[in-house]
Amino acid sequence: MEEVKLLGFWPSPFVYRVIWALRLKDVQFDYVEEDLSNKSELLLRYNPVLKKVPVLIHGGKAIAESLVILEYIEETWPQNPLLPKDPHEKALARFWMQFGLEKMRPIHQAYFPAIGEEREKAAKQYQEVLKILEDQCLGDQRFFGGETIGMVDIVYGMLAYWFECMEEAVGVKVIEPSILPRLHAWVKNLKQVSVINDNLPHHGKLLAYYKTSREKLVSARSTLPTPSNHDAS
Repeated sequence: MEEVKLLGFWPSPFVYRVIWALRLKDVQFDYVEEDLSNKSELLLRYNPVLKKVPVLIHGGKAIAESLVILEYIEETWPQNPLLPKDPHEKALARFWMQFGLEKMRPIHQAYFPAIGEEREKAAKQYQEVLKILEDQCLGDQRFFGGETIGMVDIVYGMLAYWFECMEEAVGVKVIEPSILPRLHAWVKNLKQVSVINDNLPHHGKLLAYYKTSREKLVSARSTLPTPSNHDAS
């Protein structure tokens, strides 16, 4: 079997997507922790364009970006499939993975550094998007993939652990059981899966990381100059 290596960074939920997929496929791999403040020659060589993690190296060839890596894993190791066999269901799964990328990322970027009344506004916007995901994709299923976890669950896995730390750092809850009951239940179900539960960063360390990151973002926002009438809109 060709060597499999994963370049990652411990707080990254995108890295853990790949770890979970490899574990679910029973693929043996070596994990290499990166210091993103001092990027290694290995990372720069295998991802010279984006210079980011995760990077999967298989047989000396590199694949970057977590969603692309997940697709590669699914095609390379077909055992324990993470996507449906039916072409229409497979297309729907890919649609919902893309939905998170396009709809949730900008809202997340507004929510995490928000202060004051902005926090409640951003949280409500987040809930509106997650309600669509809950109603249209999750429904009454145990997981997005049905009774067992699949690639859509893996992609949204950050909501089941990382987001709890983010909510604590921001100080405003988003995934409230009274507002998003089925998504809240899904969070509990996902964390009970051994592959997920056994492959998570330390909660206290992750919370401290997010608190520090948020403080830096809030501080940076407060030092930005106020736009004048001559500035471009």
